[in-house]
Amino acid sequence: MFSSLLIANRGEIACRVIRTAKRMGIRTIAVYSDADRDAMHVKLADEAVHIGGSAARDSYLSIEKIVAACKATGADAVHPGYGFLSENAAFAAALEAENIIFVGPPVKAIEAMGDKITSKKIAAEAGVSTVPGHMGLIADAEEAVRISKSVGYPVMIKASAGGGGKGMRIAWNDAEAREGFERSKSEAASSFGDDRIFIEKFVTEPRHIEIQLIGDQHGNVLWLNERECSIQRRNQKVIEEAPSPFLDAATRKAMGEQSVALAKAVGYTSAGTVEFIVDKDRNFYFLEMNTRLQVEHPVTELITGLDLVELMFLAAAGEKLPITQADVGVNGWALESRIYAEDPYRNFLPSVGRLTRYSPPAEEASPELAIRNDTGVAEGGEISTFYDPMIAKLCTWAPSRIAAIDAMEVALDEFELEGVGNNIPFLSAVMAQDRFREGRLTTGYIAEEFPSGFSGVELDPESLTHLAALACTSAFALDKRNFPATPEPRAVIIGDQRWDFSVRADGIEYWLTAPDGKKLLVETGWKPGMSLCIARVDGQLHHVKLQRVTGGFRLRWRGADLVARVLLPHVADLMPLMPVKVPPDLSKFLLCPMPGQIVRIDVAEGDIVEDGQTLAIVEAMKMENVLKAEKRARVSKVRVKPGSVLAVDEVILEFEAV
Repeated sequence: MFSSLLIANRGEIACRVIRTAKRMGIRTIAVYSDADRDAMHVKLADEAVHIGGSAARDSYLSIEKIVAACKATGADAVHPGYGFLSENAAFAAALEAENIIFVGPPVKAIEAMGDKITSKKIAAEAGVSTVPGHMGLIADAEEAVRISKSVGYPVMIKASAGGGGKGMRIAWNDAEAREGFERSKSEAASSFGDDRIFIEKFVTEPRHIEIQLIGDQHGNVLWLNERECSIQRRNQKVIEEAPSPFLDAATRKAMGEQSVALAKAVGYTSAGTVEFIVDKDRNFYFLEMNTRLQVEHPVTELITGLDLVELMFLAAAGEKLPITQADVGVNGWALESRIYAEDPYRNFLPSVGRLTRYSPPAEEASPELAIRNDTGVAEGGEISTFYDPMIAKLCTWAPSRIAAIDAMEVALDEFELEGVGNNIPFLSAVMAQDRFREGRLTTGYIAEEFPSGFSGVELDPESLTHLAALACTSAFALDKRNFPATPEPRAVIIGDQRWDFSVRADGIEYWLTAPDGKKLLVETGWKPGMSLCIARVDGQLHHVKLQRVTGGFRLRWRGADLVARVLLPHVADLMPLMPVKVPPDLSKFLLCPMPGQIVRIDVAEGDIVEDGQTLAIVEAMKMENVLKAEKRARVSKVRVKPGSVLAVDEVILEFEAV
């Protein structure tokens, strides 16, 4: 086994690799950019080396700088994590030339599987089921339209060197094929330095299911069950689970054996994942092979009891795998929720800023429940525009799928995250949906269930009453140091609903009586200053994020984000008479929806634009976002130029009525 390891990555995956390395007694070396000078992975490692500017191309994507860091520190091996150089054959070759161990597959395997066109040809030759499509290179948008027609809509337009959802578009007609080709080509060039595009048939009602592999240098390749990753947005995974609620034993075995056949066809070693699209009849088709550790590997670890990073180390050091296929089982169920810095209320646009509050749920491991949070940030850290917006990977394990979902709901309720927009409310909403809980998933789930975007969760009457009761008791605890023996009246207003309670307190017990005589018992130890309220209302346990606001509290629970005003009854009687502040009319402006750089402006002053017409493209966090007109209007002023770097809500265009 090697004695020192450089981690050529950042964030949560660097921290994850460091943890296993330290447990195995391996010296760890971190690399960092200007933006990551104070990052968690830098603090966790035994040694850290500065490798350049904040932009990835100046640091984490520089082969020369990382190889130089290896030489300077005497690193025996390099773990690439995921993203950046993890699937770069030239990087693996550069390390090999310096006699530095690459903790990953051989160069030839990376080359073969890294090219989506070549990989599909190899897969077909190895007997792996593949999707119909055009695997040749495509010259321009018009050729893309002709090919799309011949394959038959809908089609998937994909970057040959792509990954992580970048350089991918679904097209349902000629216009979408033309624009999808141009956007995929542009994204691929900026993200991978390779703008080759191919087209394949898009399977309707598809599920995204992948097989985890591990191989050693002695010809042993094992499949470690599957993961379902169907809950995606813009081809980016959001929620993953293991095993899949859809596969039967026969399909699982067939997918596993075909994945092993593909790995052996290219002499694969280390951890890798073969991704499949599975239709409603359990027919499965090869998508691609990721020649690295996947983001979602923790759910596989939780159901198998294996440490995939440790197995990667053993394989890279030339040791035999310590397990056989017969040793691989499925124990319980695991879920992973990716916590992203994005605003679900603004169409999931990226969010940046400082984490003013970061308090994840406590990690736990028992025979009945496990909670795991893989992260690379801490309170006070900054989420920048330079890197992926993922903050953490929150995982739960339980003996059954429903128990794991229930545990995830509570864990999300307890996850305190302030300072940047985040998708915790959206994740909570998905967990509560009947369709999700029943396992009726497709890759179109989010688009199908949230066609107009996410605007929060509407709670049932009982849940709203419970939150009103919690707000009432919290306000009572805030107001009173010595509780009176006689009940006191309070009114709670949430939106256009009102509750009137008579409150009597006895230690941590609060008795609330409604005008109709119905009583509620609230048991809570909440005290002023606490940001998480754990309480029982009529015996039901709630974990509610509680924040003081003028006249009451902001309450966040199960995807709902509410403000409860707690008032004396005579004050509440006057509330309907208060004037309502009307928000300003911003419809005559095109505002930048996120911090980003203007890639293109497609209109000029004086142009008349139609509803749905593309106006501009903004790049943020390595993704291109197309901004379109919402109504017919004339462009009266263009405020910015391509290349401009804008903050949220800066004006791009001004309009006037036609």
